[in-house]
Amino acid sequence: MPRWSASPDLAHPRDWVPLRTLTVLRWLAIGGQVAALVAADRLLGLGIATGAASLAIGASVLVNLVATFTAPRTRRLTEREATLLLTFDILQLGLLLALTGGLNNPFAVLLLAPVTIAASVLDPRTTLVLGGLTVTVITAIGPWHVPLLTPEGPLETPRLFLGGFWVALTIGVGFLGLYARSVTAEMTAMSDALVATQLALSRAQRLSDLDGVVAAAAHELGTPLATIKLVSSEMIEEIRDRPELAPLLEDARLLHAQADRCRDILRSMGREGRRDPYLDRALFEAVLREAAEPHLSRGKAVDIVVAEGRQPEIPRRPEIVHGLRNLVQNAVDFATARVDIRLDWSPDRLRVRIHDDGPGFAPALLDRIGDPFMRGRSPGRPPSPEGDRARPGYEGMGLGLFIAKSLLERTGARLAFANDASGGAVVVVSWPPAMLAAPQPQDGS
Repeated sequence: MPRWSASPDLAHPRDWVPLRTLTVLRWLAIGGQVAALVAADRLLGLGIATGAASLAIGASVLVNLVATFTAPRTRRLTEREATLLLTFDILQLGLLLALTGGLNNPFAVLLLAPVTIAASVLDPRTTLVLGGLTVTVITAIGPWHVPLLTPEGPLETPRLFLGGFWVALTIGVGFLGLYARSVTAEMTAMSDALVATQLALSRAQRLSDLDGVVAAAAHELGTPLATIKLVSSEMIEEIRDRPELAPLLEDARLLHAQADRCRDILRSMGREGRRDPYLDRALFEAVLREAAEPHLSRGKAVDIVVAEGRQPEIPRRPEIVHGLRNLVQNAVDFATARVDIRLDWSPDRLRVRIHDDGPGFAPALLDRIGDPFMRGRSPGRPPSPEGDRARPGYEGMGLGLFIAKSLLERTGARLAFANDASGGAVVVVSWPPAMLAAPQPQDGS
């Protein structure tokens, strides 16, 4: 498994570069280099410093053999080890190109490969260093190289095309490095965020499942407790008039009383734990208040306004409760003094509107609100009264809105983020009524 760094940039992995992958890629490169060298010398008749080029290829073979036979196949390289190996690859390929025509050799484009790999798996500063080394090698082999010789003389590309090739390779180093880095960071961030979302949902689901277990336990334990109560009652009746068994009488009465106490506890647990898909629904307002309840006493005024008319019932699904709870928490975290929540409904939608009087979302990031690891509030965020302990770790990393959005969208909701004209942030959650409809009874035949 990857070992993650302790830095806030959790999208960057450490010590996860597989040695086997690099050695396999290097064997492929060695095979291609040997084939190109043989083809140029035997088939095309180009004058190449074959001996020196063979030594350069042999150095790569030696490094690969040492890596293959001295390290386990499952070895994962540290940042430093991966950097050293990629540095060797850049220098070896640069030397081989210098011995075979420099930038006149079309295989010079392969110098982009080590930088792309570095951008995908290494620290940005390390990638920048390797990119700089690659550009230095590209620049050096332009004027300083052994020319390719043909029967008609040296094979040289016109200076204009040679300069263009240098510019293209230099730009390619930067572009491919940035592209690979961005794509890898986005994929890693999304993977981490989805894991955090799944953990949040699993936690809520476990609590829901626990209710069912409690109800089943209450049902199963009811019969043995009734037996204990019956037997203890009979014992009390039999020994009540026998003074010599007085100590046993007290024990029997205690057993009877404790059986009654267990029965009462199990009854209450059974009521709390009973989960019926036809009954596990509540009024729209009740579900929202359940979600908002942990944040109603945090020093900010939370006003819940409900539209007039008959309220619809919606399911008390963990995704809905936990998703709305994250949205309310975010609003309370950033509010200066007040959060307004309004519920309304119509034949074609159910809607929750959450508005806080805080700094609002950063306008430049509005289109990305809800992306993982995205903190979208404007500067000047007021501190939470409870401090950082009041917020789960994944929400402090910019995952709160992502988790809320992911959970609610699983229920068919659509979310919109905006800034109110009067100030503060607005989040609107809406569902088509059909998505929250009651389950239809099935034929029991």
